[in-house]
Amino acid sequence: MYLGIDLGTSGVKAMLIDADQRVIGSASGRDVETARPHAGWSEQDPADWIRATEEAVAALRAAHPAEFSAVRGIGLSGHMHGATLIDAEDRVLRPCIMWNDTRSHREAAALDADPRFRSITGNIVFPGFTAPKLAWVKNNEPETFAKVRRVLLPKDYLRLWLAGEHLSEMSDSAGTSWLDTSARKWSAELLAATDLDERQMPGLVEGTEPAGVLRAELAAKWGLGAGIVIAGGAGDNAASACGMGTVREGTAFVSLGTSGVLFAANASYLPNPESAVHAFCHALPGTWHQMGVILSATDALNWHSRVTGASAADLTQELGDALKAPSSVTFLPYLSGERTPHNDAAIRGAFLGLGHESGRPVLTQAVLEGVSFALRDNLEALKSAGTRLSRVTAIGGGSRSRYWLKSIATALNLPVDLPADGDFGAAFGAARLGLIAATGANPVDVLTAPATAETIEPETALTAAYEDAYQRYRRLYPAIRAAY
Repeated sequence: MYLGIDLGTSGVKAMLIDADQRVIGSASGRDVETARPHAGWSEQDPADWIRATEEAVAALRAAHPAEFSAVRGIGLSGHMHGATLIDAEDRVLRPCIMWNDTRSHREAAALDADPRFRSITGNIVFPGFTAPKLAWVKNNEPETFAKVRRVLLPKDYLRLWLAGEHLSEMSDSAGTSWLDTSARKWSAELLAATDLDERQMPGLVEGTEPAGVLRAELAAKWGLGAGIVIAGGAGDNAASACGMGTVREGTAFVSLGTSGVLFAANASYLPNPESAVHAFCHALPGTWHQMGVILSATDALNWHSRVTGASAADLTQELGDALKAPSSVTFLPYLSGERTPHNDAAIRGAFLGLGHESGRPVLTQAVLEGVSFALRDNLEALKSAGTRLSRVTAIGGGSRSRYWLKSIATALNLPVDLPADGDFGAAFGAARLGLIAATGANPVDVLTAPATAETIEPETALTAAYEDAYQRYRRLYPAIRAAY
């Protein structure tokens, strides 16, 4: 048996699979709270991650005691970019600054102005990345910065608790702005630019390699034997790609989670930072991926839900299943800034084209279309970075809305595949990596794609209407930006 642990933005999911990769069961802990003490800030207490992990594991163990006792490997996944700062005694110095925190936009711009960062990492220095957060801490909390012994990414703080190791892997570390992405190693030059050195970074392994052994105390508490291997694991999107089998050149998925992602696997390193596409290491040795990221996908619908007082499910059900032509209302989903293609922490969302006739269903339709058009921006950015896609697979909570999937297929003008029943997300990908690390299995044999249950084709009758609405959407960004 193999355990996958996925540290998500809102909670922790634990999944148990057997040697044939059948899902035995999964469980989650209580939600993890995000604090927003100031505009643009987003923080979590790492102690809450441990609490949520213990709850998820306890629930999974209670539901499947015999199978859980046979666990031989553990894989980790987690949200990327978070700055978890610990001192010489491994104590947390301050709340983790999260991936969607934009307070360090000035520091990010200053680092990005140094040509070494784009040249070595292959990426823009985004405010959400880890390096500018450390620069912000140095500028604003110098006493904390002086105590920093190590900088850990969120899932790697869980590893410290699980195994007592200061280790990370390539896919997550590529999102720090400190990794030499081509050479797959820390850049001493870039670390020095933020007044850090490699001794303050975790050691690096590949995601498929062993990266620690479960501590004896935890193994005994969980009813497990000695020598339980913990894999290097992956950042959440690379882990989802491992769960979906998106590891071969030309394969891609679109993820509708809190954020939105268009992810394409690459057999070689293809940086193009000017496009604001992320070029990161994949979780497998010698592989990379490109990724366009929007900061608010289901988060945009959830915001609309809070404002209207209706559940997200009720809002989408009001639209029915038949895709409609876009109305005069356009929604820009920049509720916490945007990454691809704008790299803009200051921009904010907007409804435009409202009229007396613009009822709740019209606004809901515009929200879904706004996210679809933001993903189309990502597709155009990937094209400029040299990646061509013929289809995508949909994953994430938002993929339960058929209307939204039809909107995305038509906006991208690409078929959208739905995987056969099953959970192929980050927790499953993490469990697969735990299997590989514990058994030495060939990753190509393990990381296969699920069967396709259904394909949603673009609605050609609405192609022209969607294209006109997308072009209107694109023209609005400069006008809204001028207001900020």
